[in-house]
Amino acid sequence: MSDWETIGWWELRRIPYNLIVGCAGLVTCVITGAGALASELLFYADFGLPDPPIFGVVIIFLYAITANVCYTDGWIVELIFRKLWPQRTHGYAVWTLSLGVALSVLTTLAPGLLIAIDGLARLWSHYHRVGAAS
Repeated sequence: MSDWETIGWWELRRIPYNLIVGCAGLVTCVITGAGALASELLFYADFGLPDPPIFGVVIIFLYAITANVCYTDGWIVELIFRKLWPQRTHGYAVWTLSLGVALSVLTTLAPGLLIAIDGLARLWSHYHRVGAAS
């Protein structure tokens, strides 16, 4: 496989990669928004969302750029591996793309999962204190 064919193989998969990671990002945004709303409504507490909110949009934009730079690293590293160890690169692209997508999704979901776990723990703690005081 030529260098250009390798780059083409990766670039054909960039849009599906972005859609998958973007969907995970939407889930994280929904969980974060729900956590902020619940924090405000249930505990009258400021959740600590970016102020002004445009900072949140900037952070999301920078995260997307960083994710795509890391994606590009996949084919750069594959090209290097093909030069150094040509006999050992069979299946490398599929394996690294799969691992990269999985790690990207987990990294993208992590803030939402941590916020959900923290929110549930605080809710449980709050109701235990209120129930014990009754």
